[in-house]
Amino acid sequence: MRTSCLVILTALFLSIHSPVAAATFPGGGAKHLETCRLATEKVESELRLPKRLLNAISLTETGRWHKERREKIAWPWTVYAEGRGRYLPTKAAAIAEVNKLKAKGVQNIDVGCMQVNLYWHPEAFDNLEEAFTPIVNARYAGRLLQKHRTESHSWNVAIAHYHSQTEKYYVPYRKKVMRIWQEERRKDTAARMAKAKELYLKRKEEIRRKQEAFKARRLAARKAAEAS
Repeated sequence: MRTSCLVILTALFLSIHSPVAAATFPGGGAKHLETCRLATEKVESELRLPKRLLNAISLTETGRWHKERREKIAWPWTVYAEGRGRYLPTKAAAIAEVNKLKAKGVQNIDVGCMQVNLYWHPEAFDNLEEAFTPIVNARYAGRLLQKHRTESHSWNVAIAHYHSQTEKYYVPYRKKVMRIWQEERRKDTAARMAKAKELYLKRKEEIRRKQEAFKARRLAARKAAEAS
């Protein structure tokens, strides 16, 4: 997340989200494929944010393509600094990477599911352990997004200002978030329709079985009557 006067070239931001950069996940990644999504879902519910909006921002910030699942996955142990993203295998590795960057004098560092910038948001977390705790990271981002919405009375503006208040940087960012948000909502709709269809077919099968059982009982009763 690059907010306020923070200026980073859009090309550098987009480079860490390209399919080439996102070919593989760190070792042991299977354990954390749902980590960011679950954190953003919880915060969306807590703060009454539009469904999937925080998730869409997370996917924009740290999403990379998962070949087997054929979808983008947000990664909780992501660190962005010096114009490139680093997808670390564990929280401890991510914390160590930030400490190494700070030891070199690097201050402009984005962290976690929501890529909260440690330089522009020094009050966000008490320590790096908190910064890389997905629910804490997502909760700060959610409150920041909510603050921008309150100030602007517009989710479009809030999304833009989450990234930057400079138009040439926030316009492409907002477009990307809106596209991913729309895709995520379409997936929700498809899942609801699939579930409704499954329930309909299950109910239809139950009715068919009951009708068959009723016919069988009537037939058995008629045969019994004829035999008596």
